[in-house]
Amino acid sequence: MADGTIRRGMRKGLTRYGDEGFSLFLRKAFIKAMGYSDDALSRPVVGIADTGSDYNACHASVPRLVEAVKRGVMLAGGLPMAFPTISLHESFAHPTSMFLRNLMAMDTEEMVRAQPMDAVVLIGGCDKTIPAQLMAAASADVPALVLPTGPMMTGHWRGERLGACTDCRRFWGMYRAGELGDDEIEDVNDRLAPTAGTCMVMGTASTMACMTEALGMMLPGGATIPAVHADRERFAERTGRRAVEIAAEDLRPSRILGADAFHNSLVTLQAIGGSTNALVHITAVAGRLGLEVDLEEFDAIGRRVPVLVDLKPSGDHYMEHLHDAGGLNAVLRELRPELRTGAPTVSGRTLGENIELGDRVPGQTVVRNASDPIHPSGGMAVLRGNLAPGGAVIKHSAASPGLLDHAGRAVVFDSLGDRDLILDLSNNRLTTLRPDIFSALDNLVWLDLAMNQLPTLPSGVFDGLTKLNSLYLEDNPGASFTFTMTIERVSGADKVVVVVAEGAPFDMTTTVSASGGALPDGVTTVTVPTGHTRSNEIAVTPLDGATVSLGLQPNVPADFDGIRTAVGGPVTF
Repeated sequence: MADGTIRRGMRKGLTRYGDEGFSLFLRKAFIKAMGYSDDALSRPVVGIADTGSDYNACHASVPRLVEAVKRGVMLAGGLPMAFPTISLHESFAHPTSMFLRNLMAMDTEEMVRAQPMDAVVLIGGCDKTIPAQLMAAASADVPALVLPTGPMMTGHWRGERLGACTDCRRFWGMYRAGELGDDEIEDVNDRLAPTAGTCMVMGTASTMACMTEALGMMLPGGATIPAVHADRERFAERTGRRAVEIAAEDLRPSRILGADAFHNSLVTLQAIGGSTNALVHITAVAGRLGLEVDLEEFDAIGRRVPVLVDLKPSGDHYMEHLHDAGGLNAVLRELRPELRTGAPTVSGRTLGENIELGDRVPGQTVVRNASDPIHPSGGMAVLRGNLAPGGAVIKHSAASPGLLDHAGRAVVFDSLGDRDLILDLSNNRLTTLRPDIFSALDNLVWLDLAMNQLPTLPSGVFDGLTKLNSLYLEDNPGASFTFTMTIERVSGADKVVVVVAEGAPFDMTTTVSASGGALPDGVTTVTVPTGHTRSNEIAVTPLDGATVSLGLQPNVPADFDGIRTAVGGPVTF
């Protein structure tokens, strides 16, 4: 303060009425309407960010956690004051929770600044909530501890253990493919999230909880306790007690969140096979303190530090198993050579001291050592190339081998609206193409053999089209053949279609037709014989205003079931 006096408790952050004494008098008059005594109002105040919401199943346990934190605060001689903030759940945030993360950060920061509190306990869980709260804590710089809601327990279906949300997309994919019926997918839906808490795989929520513990902004052991365990409430009580202590110590986030803390969090991120989203979030938290996350350094860490946690989606287990194996401390103990163990934490001890005091679980197999990792390098790698000049991140520890080595054309679009004009995702094919979209594609053409046709090319596209090359039809063994269609301008409006097929496993029929105008000979059809290289020419003269369609009909034998897709390009203008 300007007069050198440190304001605490109810005297902190007084509303400005021009008379400090009156401001305190008025504040106490109104808060006493809630039944508080002068003795209670003289205590250190610990704010509790209450993110409970009927829209947020990840935070369904927040009311119990608030009460447990209050109990710990009062046992330590403080006055707990819960206050609401924005609560975000991934499935209940339109248009996207990422859009609202910064709003939650601002809400939390301003409530911490505006209201009298000597310390704050931030109760978060679902993906964007803990990042938002860390951003707020870094900016407000009031002594703070993070209390995660904790992961949910696993469900079961037909003898298989289920984990949200890794299995959410897997089962939905099976349903889309016709492998599950309507009743079956509803049954799975009932069992994917059987308890309160965050996703029980190493998704963004669990990743951010682990990274927060590694940062030093959470008491040791808090990242992995399941949401429905009694230990979660006991941990909340300890957090409340410690909040009163850090208020007296004035242990602010600025004393915790230094370069060493962020280094430790990035090492942890690589070793747990964490979410790629977490790198975006931790960068935002560091940015609040004027620090930068160096992608090259992060990539180098990943080349040194392997994935040590056998947890989905990189491995086989779930968060409850990691907790039973010793929690994050078991991981940090294996990472000691890479960690900056002198980094301070909200426990009042260094990270290295916390590691030494942590439980050891003999015989556990969820956390590996560096000589027997789940993945030989870290969970993520930084990629650079012409598709992402500024860099991109891949979680290669969770990728199938086929995703790591692929050559193909890219469909580029400016927005989801443009995408929907280009792709029919329900049938995995290109839709009817607008001329401007077709030009912008540089021109990937997708042939869906189930539809037996190429996309319709509207009038105005055909007039400028000169070449369509290299359609590849793949069967199960991976054999392929090349089918080439070339459209060339001969003179004026005259066109010639040249058809070539090499190594085709069955006859191919090509058609050229027009609507809204006419072709001189109606519809022209050419059959390309099986297994031969053959060229055929068709003279085409569409009238003005005609929409010209190119069609490809594979004459597939009844016993041939290996057809997948065909990709074509480029189209040259």
